[in-house]
Amino acid sequence: MLEFPHDVHTHTAYSDGTGSVGDNVAAAEEKGLKLLGITDHSHYLTGKAFNRYVRDIERWKNEADVVLLAGIEANVTHSGVDVAGGMRKRLDYVIASVHLWLDDPEEYVELVKLALLDENVDIIGHFGASFRYIGYPSEESIGEVLELAEERGKAFEISSRYRVPEIDFVRECVKRGIKLVFSSDAHWPRGIGNVGWSERVFKKAGGRKEDLLFAEFL
Repeated sequence: MLEFPHDVHTHTAYSDGTGSVGDNVAAAEEKGLKLLGITDHSHYLTGKAFNRYVRDIERWKNEADVVLLAGIEANVTHSGVDVAGGMRKRLDYVIASVHLWLDDPEEYVELVKLALLDENVDIIGHFGASFRYIGYPSEESIGEVLELAEERGKAFEISSRYRVPEIDFVRECVKRGIKLVFSSDAHWPRGIGNVGWSERVFKKAGGRKEDLLFAEFL
């Protein structure tokens, strides 16, 4: 059983997931989660699709036996984060993730810095997911990311799907007071709540309830 049962990064058929919002809610309830976030990809949610998405989540908020939050997973590109302020106002939070395939880990870090400077962004998604393939940035660059996150009040997800960030990074977040969240990044209902790795790393790094972004719901 999870001590801090939450999952803030999940997908539905509104983007590249397979289930409905209701399917994800049912799975979260079955797993005993206290908090579930729906975070479909921003590039699927334009115009009327975004309106339907938000309305659907809002409807389920009133029916679910789990705290349900409306989020979105935005893309970080060289032009910035693809979520406008008008969208952010209708959401509970925004995850920003680097999905571009880059050859240079320092370039990856620069994109993350862009996201950290964006006032619409709350959480950085799966930080460092590609480092094992493209190499690791310098300690100085990692330090700059942590300093900027601390200064701007941003959080990082601990991704059970990608098993990132590394424990030393999580430990430094705890030390600096940078908030953290657990993430399955599930694209199908049966994957909802599969955040055991996230919690293990969090606790090994010395994390406590107050180090979690949504601690008030747990």
